[in-house]
Amino acid sequence: MTTMKKLIECVPNFSEGNDMNIIKQITNEIESVEGVRLIDVDSGKATNRTVVTMVGTPDEVCEAAFRAVKKAAELIDMSKHSGAHPRFGATDVCPLVPVANINMEETVEYAHKLAKRIGEEAGVPVYCYESAARTPERKNLAVCRAGEYEAVKDRIGTEQWKPDFGSAEFTPAVAKSGVTAVGARNFLIAYNFNLNTTSTRRANAIAFDVRERGRTLREGNPATGKIVTDEKGNPVMIPGTLKATKAIGWFIEEFGVAQISMNMTDLTVTSIHKAFDEVCAKAQARGIRVTGSELVGVVPLKAMLDAGKHYLRMQGRSTGIADREIIKIAVKSLGLDELYSFDADKKIIEYILEDKDQKKLVDLNLTHFVEETASESMAPGGGSISAYMGAMGAALGSMVANLSAHKPGWDDRWEEFSDWAEQGKYYHSKLVHLVDEDTNAFNKIMDAIRLPKGTDAEKAARNEAMEEATKFATMVPFQTMELCLGSMDVAKAMAEIGNPNSVTDAGVGALAARSGVLGAFMNVKINAADLQDKAWATYIIAKGQAIVDKAIALENEIVAMVNAKI
Repeated sequence: MTTMKKLIECVPNFSEGNDMNIIKQITNEIESVEGVRLIDVDSGKATNRTVVTMVGTPDEVCEAAFRAVKKAAELIDMSKHSGAHPRFGATDVCPLVPVANINMEETVEYAHKLAKRIGEEAGVPVYCYESAARTPERKNLAVCRAGEYEAVKDRIGTEQWKPDFGSAEFTPAVAKSGVTAVGARNFLIAYNFNLNTTSTRRANAIAFDVRERGRTLREGNPATGKIVTDEKGNPVMIPGTLKATKAIGWFIEEFGVAQISMNMTDLTVTSIHKAFDEVCAKAQARGIRVTGSELVGVVPLKAMLDAGKHYLRMQGRSTGIADREIIKIAVKSLGLDELYSFDADKKIIEYILEDKDQKKLVDLNLTHFVEETASESMAPGGGSISAYMGAMGAALGSMVANLSAHKPGWDDRWEEFSDWAEQGKYYHSKLVHLVDEDTNAFNKIMDAIRLPKGTDAEKAARNEAMEEATKFATMVPFQTMELCLGSMDVAKAMAEIGNPNSVTDAGVGALAARSGVLGAFMNVKINAADLQDKAWATYIIAKGQAIVDKAIALENEIVAMVNAKI
């Protein structure tokens, strides 16, 4: 199956906030790595610190981070540094954050590899913290950084504070660069809630209701009573209702309203929509209304889709609709467009990273796609058309499911049809991707053909590249076959239990999907014929034939079902 791209965020903090020439040289290193997008550069003069945010594929982000850390060590002299923020290195911290299609365990592995490289190749000692910590006491960054840069000289040579990677000596190079903390942590969201009040005190009260730390327990009057302490003299806290959140109330002069400003430290524990609903409930209990909200910075696509689907389910609506439509529901439900317009292309990480300059076949309208197909160019060809037919067939299955979920009198069945619509969406989304992937497969073969073949070594390398490209070109249409066949289950279900007024749409969906299977199989066979690995070619063709047989049998069953109803 086609795999989705893994994405991680990296937020290195550099101990320089005044000399923009130094900052530019560091960010130039980041921008020199293909596959990485520099999203934000935030410099503070008082802190003498710059926070940089980059996002991309894991290997590329780690490469960019390494180059930036190395450059910072060359340009920043920590023996001369001062600022309001705690720090102990030219690159003070360098956390990696899982964003999409990657878990924390994998992110920790990348953090360790990056830390090892920084220690060995850049000569900067590294402590691993948060989820990447190799000992429990190093999990807390503040503990690792205790005493700041000034304490490094005495700490670095001790057994307790020997770096995880790199030198354990305070050499002249280390005296200049300091040390670095490399970590892995969850994605942080800065999320503000707009209130229909000007009272900071009331905004704070709601913030204390929900934030994980909560508020101090007092005797008698909860606002003015004596603070209750435990046996150690520490204040006793009444926990708030939202885990993994920090919050405070403040007044926004620009808009003349109070806000609750919340930092969400783990979206897997507390989601955006859960936070919004809970703040609304606590505000209402105090006679206050949340009028909208504001996401500061960027947000992962999944967080927005989860929010949109949550509110669609609350309405008894199908969630098997286009991502952009789900995002619209999220924006309106959360009131994200109250203070500013919410531009998904500038706020959602995956959309920011899309290469807008890359020309895709699926970005053409249908008329232009047909005209491009009819032109003298080799692509799009039969493979792309097969994937597109399959995508159209799967989309018809989703359409019938969505119409069924919305059918008057069938309100109690909306969730059943929503599940089918989501299945159809899965298939047509994957197949749309394969429309361009088929062209990419053709291009890989052409690239291999163009390789030099003068020497024996060049011939061997060219032959290996040709075999690899041909296998790829065989597997792309094979994936099309599998997806088209899978989508026929949706068509069958919709022909059987879906809105009877749309039964023929389900039938046409089955015909299109079957055609996608047969068309793609032709490409599988013609590409497999050029493989040197004949055993694998025979195997994949046999599997393909089995898919064809299933698709034809299923098509006959669905068509008979449709004809019986019309």
